[in-house]
Amino acid sequence: MLWLIVLLVAVAIVYLAARYSRFRSQAELILSVAVALGLIVAFVIWLSDRGSQQPPTPEPTRPAGLTTEDVALEGVTFERNQSERSYRVRGTVHNRSAAALEYFRLTVTLEDCPGGACEQIGDDTALILVRVPGGQSRPFETFLTFPFRDGEPPTTPKWTYEVSQVRGAATR
Repeated sequence: MLWLIVLLVAVAIVYLAARYSRFRSQAELILSVAVALGLIVAFVIWLSDRGSQQPPTPEPTRPAGLTTEDVALEGVTFERNQSERSYRVRGTVHNRSAAALEYFRLTVTLEDCPGGACEQIGDDTALILVRVPGGQSRPFETFLTFPFRDGEPPTTPKWTYEVSQVRGAATR
């Protein structure tokens, strides 16, 4: 609303300057003072708004009650994909919390254990987007890639996995 009034005043000043030669000599001074006053008012409003704002409260990364212990994995299988270094991971995720699960991060470590002597090959973490209401289960699938040389896949792979992060939503 204020901008509409300012616009009408500016149009009136330009009209009067074009119409009357006596007013034309004063129009530049009037417009300069009006712009300066407008900038001062805008600065004062900006300062008063900035001082009255509360610092933002950080949003919790998960609702109370949903932890990595509330998420259980079952039937996790690893099968080699088309690429020799890539594996398809499938399983079922169980949400033992009352809050709905939105996503979780699965961290997997691959070791090669020929003859019982294990050597770590690498690890990978996947973000798995799966919405699981509280107390329910859903299947999931993802792909992981590990850094071993071409032509030298693990002969006796050993998989270690864990849920490393969860994100949930409060039930409505």
